[in-house]
Amino acid sequence: MSLDLIKEVRQITGAGISDVKEALDEAAGDREKAIEILRKRGQKIAAKKSDREIKEGVIALARAENKLAVVGLGCETDFVAKNDDFKQAVQELAEKLLTMGKDGFADWATKFIQDELIVKIGENLNLIFMDLFEGKVIGTYLHSNNKVASVVILSEGKEEIAKEVAMHASAMAPKYLTPEEVPSAELEKEKEIYVEQLKKEGKPEDMLEKILAGKVQKYYTEVCLLKQPYVKDDKKSIEKFVAENGAKIEAFKYFSL
Repeated sequence: MSLDLIKEVRQITGAGISDVKEALDEAAGDREKAIEILRKRGQKIAAKKSDREIKEGVIALARAENKLAVVGLGCETDFVAKNDDFKQAVQELAEKLLTMGKDGFADWATKFIQDELIVKIGENLNLIFMDLFEGKVIGTYLHSNNKVASVVILSEGKEEIAKEVAMHASAMAPKYLTPEEVPSAELEKEKEIYVEQLKKEGKPEDMLEKILAGKVQKYYTEVCLLKQPYVKDDKKSIEKFVAENGAKIEAFKYFSL
């Protein structure tokens, strides 16, 4: 068994030297059969590791003109999350999503992760999320820890404004764009909590509605992107910031691992 063959199989599969040698022995030196053995073992490894907790991960973005792909891949440890090979693998997944599209990507990625990445990385890995965006103006922000990202799409305005809003969204983690998007059930639950708080504080009944309205507006400034105080100038809302810059937000999404 030549050293060159061992190196070649190891490079293709990412498996350890001892695993490669064992697979080549089992395959009687047949390169393709050894690769197949290692990939099948990858599925077995995935099954064994699947109950191990995903605590870390990496987000990667891939872009081409007016399209953007986002992939979040989870792993077990911070050590792997900081590994360049792992980060590159997530980047390649994002680029694949960009070219392939969403149809069938999750199935393809799951198989690729089980057959190849888990063998190479040696931890339980899981596709946490994936998304594909298309828009006239797209702004993105990926935090330096690669665990938080935001995407903002403008129907009007410049990309630098979209990027500013994406940076803000990554810092403030809004759930909705406008108050109208807040589900009625969620809003009613918040109101119930506020009413109980106000009653415990002994607020008079005839003042409850007025105080409640104020608390609801305050809630909107916490969960709605357009109503949030701009992180770089809290005297103005994001709504005012984009309007002053001739921009209009069509959609946004916040990602976190």
